[in-house]
Amino acid sequence: MLSHIVLFWLKPELSSTEVQAFREGLEVLKTIPTTRGVYIGTPAPTAPRPIIDTSYSIGVTVLFDSIADQEAYQVHPAHQGFLKQFSQYWSKILIYDFM
Repeated sequence: MLSHIVLFWLKPELSSTEVQAFREGLEVLKTIPTTRGVYIGTPAPTAPRPIIDTSYSIGVTVLFDSIADQEAYQVHPAHQGFLKQFSQYWSKILIYDFM
């Protein structure tokens, strides 16, 4: 199984409506057939520790059965549409892929 972790730092000038639209835009990723699971959230209010980074705005975890499934996801129209519509919303993005 491949885990695709994406952390977004949204631009501070976004309105609450724009932030909500961004989150709803992430929901469309669940419709891509090669995904095994898509989980979306904000930093958890866990006890602060120096090793925990809560500076991001929204994170998404997408699970795949294989690298081929992840590659199909990357070029899927729903994913490409999300990127086209929302890429101007973030100031920073980090991606972690692991198996």
